[in-house]
Amino acid sequence: MTCATADTEIIAKAIHLACRAPSLHNSQPWRWIVGEAAVDLFADHERVVRSADRTGREAIISCGAALDHFRIAMAAAGWKTNVDPFPNPSDRDDLASLDFTPAHYVTTAERDRAHAILSRRTDRLPFHAPSHWESFEPVLRKTIDHSKATLDVLPEDARPTLAEASRLTESFRRYDEYYHDELHWWTDPFRLYQGVPPSALVSEGESERVGINREFPVTKHGDRRFDVQVDEATVLVLSTPEDTRADALNCGEALSTVLLECTMVGLATCTLTHITELAKSRAVIQELTGSRAFPQLLIRVGNAPALEETPAPTPRRPSSEIMQIRR
Repeated sequence: MTCATADTEIIAKAIHLACRAPSLHNSQPWRWIVGEAAVDLFADHERVVRSADRTGREAIISCGAALDHFRIAMAAAGWKTNVDPFPNPSDRDDLASLDFTPAHYVTTAERDRAHAILSRRTDRLPFHAPSHWESFEPVLRKTIDHSKATLDVLPEDARPTLAEASRLTESFRRYDEYYHDELHWWTDPFRLYQGVPPSALVSEGESERVGINREFPVTKHGDRRFDVQVDEATVLVLSTPEDTRADALNCGEALSTVLLECTMVGLATCTLTHITELAKSRAVIQELTGSRAFPQLLIRVGNAPALEETPAPTPRRPSSEIMQIRR
């Protein structure tokens, strides 16, 4: 395959867009090195949330989402991205090496996906049931490479069991001071470019109406979405054949696909990883899906009120901290 060198400015803009990808506690655990012939994506092991993500699995999932975001951004700019995963066996943090070939044309769908990156938000408030789900679900399934990740839709009657699994996870960590210290660190309101800002957190009452979210420190928000008395979100499960680093990277790419496809049709989303951080909770998810595949994460999908004000984007680290140009 004949490769070409994409302009540095185009690559930098694509990396900027890629870093809108979701990550555990908005930790943004990635580094990009732009070389003469390729761009390399590295996991930043110094930004792994150790108390929740002891193996670094969720950091790699986050990087996989950023990788897919980057590929989408480059496609919208007229470039096809060729991915060589885990190119350096001696460097476990080197997740992918990327080079490029010019695309013959840019489709409307590619532009729409790139625009969806800017529109997507993590919404922890309760949802209305997703509209037109019966017709959208088959379309969503077709976007997933099922050799790399599987998508399960949990039935409504699974919700009590799921809520119990969430409570089980939180109960195991009730006296884990390290976990709670880290959680408070990442939700400190004075973290300018990282962490979860107060505007993205929920009050105690709002949290109770969802029941399966991670228990973050509660805020003093008023009771928002009071018309949604019980969360009606559809809950999806993304699983992989095994629990390897490659599986985690693949899962992140599939997560990006699901979130952006939902965003393009006007659905709100919230990614849940705490229920898959402990073995006992993962076993509950496996029972619900009826599969031996490794459950990597869950996604709540639903409708937010149409007239509600769009929240500001969660801040991201400056480019100087996550990107190095060696051209």
